[in-house]
Amino acid sequence: MRDLSHLDPFRIPLMGDMGDSTNGAFRLKIKGETYTVIASDGGGWEHVSIAHKHKIPSWKTMCELKDLFFGEEEVVMQLHPKKSEYVNNHENCLHLWRPTREVIPIPPRHMVGI
Repeated sequence: MRDLSHLDPFRIPLMGDMGDSTNGAFRLKIKGETYTVIASDGGGWEHVSIAHKHKIPSWKTMCELKDLFFGEEEVVMQLHPKKSEYVNNHENCLHLWRPTREVIPIPPRHMVGI
């Protein structure tokens, strides 16, 4: 995850805390829409969630979010867990995840975008 100091002007308190260089809550305008974003690291994971009051973030919004919070060469993922472990605390919230202790496997380039 990138150092989040570049987003300091957009920080909002989360449980009375303004966060630090890798954690915090933000009110961001992306693609003309206002989103609440929470970034965290801990427990072996870097995580960013994005929520909108009325709609699910688009793929383009998720790409811009990734660029704001992660480096160009970092691989991050959205997960679809098995049904028995599914959690949905906010109807219009999506997440980006990156494990810090292992590399995310990705398919060979020739298999992507066919």
